[in-house]
Amino acid sequence: MYFKKIFLSLVIVLFTLKAFAANPVSTGTFKDWQVFTANTEQGKICFAQSKPKTRSPKNFKREPLKLFVTFRPQENIKDEVSVTSGHIYKTSSVNAKSGRNNYPFFAKENFAWIADEEREKKFIKLMKKASNMMLTANEPKGSQTVDHYSMIGFSKAYEAAKKNCS
Repeated sequence: MYFKKIFLSLVIVLFTLKAFAANPVSTGTFKDWQVFTANTEQGKICFAQSKPKTRSPKNFKREPLKLFVTFRPQENIKDEVSVTSGHIYKTSSVNAKSGRNNYPFFAKENFAWIADEEREKKFIKLMKKASNMMLTANEPKGSQTVDHYSMIGFSKAYEAAKKNCS
């Protein structure tokens, strides 16, 4: 049942992410993180996002890379962690790591999510404490990407995004 909910949520996210490109409005920058809101057909969406500080391999052509935490109050969705590494993912190949903590993501095409709400909450707590996060992913042809995200400013960006959609 939970995975059915996740799958439906993924479908909605794919459509709403297209809406982000059309009308997101920046509501603040907090060090290495930005906060946006967007009004879509599904309602208001608020999210904090960051781009990686470093990425490898540097010569691997990719679309824009971003790590998100999203709030969609009309759909009763909060604290949704997602990432795009700018390429199609090989199934079950996305992993975030900070210190000794590893978090696998559920991948669908070029986006990945943490598939369990409890693990999402733990991951957000880790993001608030960490100074950086390493995200590794594989694409179907075998190449591996490694992206390093700064968590500096995440706590304030997270709280701002959450407040914007409360």
